[in-house]
Amino acid sequence: MDYKGKKILIVDDEEDLCEILQYNLDNEGFITGVAHSAEEALTMLVHEYDLLLLDVMMGPISGFKLADKLRKELNNTIPVIFLTAKDTENDLLTGFSLGADDYISKPFSINELTARVKAVLKRSDAGKSKIKVPLHSGDIELDTLRKRVVVGDEKIELTRKEFEILKLLIENQGKIFSREDILNIVWEKDVIVTNRTVDVNITRLRNKLGKHGASLKNKTGYGYYFEL
Repeated sequence: MDYKGKKILIVDDEEDLCEILQYNLDNEGFITGVAHSAEEALTMLVHEYDLLLLDVMMGPISGFKLADKLRKELNNTIPVIFLTAKDTENDLLTGFSLGADDYISKPFSINELTARVKAVLKRSDAGKSKIKVPLHSGDIELDTLRKRVVVGDEKIELTRKEFEILKLLIENQGKIFSREDILNIVWEKDVIVTNRTVDVNITRLRNKLGKHGASLKNKTGYGYYFEL
């Protein structure tokens, strides 16, 4: 299995450990992101990651609480490996009951962690990332694995940002996102863009989706949402 390009989010409040993990995983060909709290991780997980390395002992939201929220409230099935200094049987059982794919006790070797990351990725079913939304006059199919959109039998060519906006709105049908929300979620923090950028991308999306473009709606004064 080719692991190069697989995206891993490291969530740990120990900045030194995050730097070590990021350096070594990047050297293995992974693409890594780092969050130093569960709250920060929640904002980053809107983007697509293939695996979550999650520290248990964080506050005010612990790794266990974050995993519970992901599984039960957000219906997020991203593979999770817990990183923790806690290694009692009860802690292990708690982790696995929350849907953990593995549990690594600190301290650990980088070689061990890398091997376990690859093992979990190999087991994970990446093909479940396909979302299919039926519309009144056909289907819009988002294939997040291949980063493509198909309307009926026609493949629609989208830019990366157009795809991510459409994915965000379809995954959260009926929920209104302000322009600021979309900018913060879809665009990198170090890129300077304006609210008008969102409007331009939405307009292009509507045109490319043809008759289905009407499902991308705007509530004046609030923002954009997707509705069948």
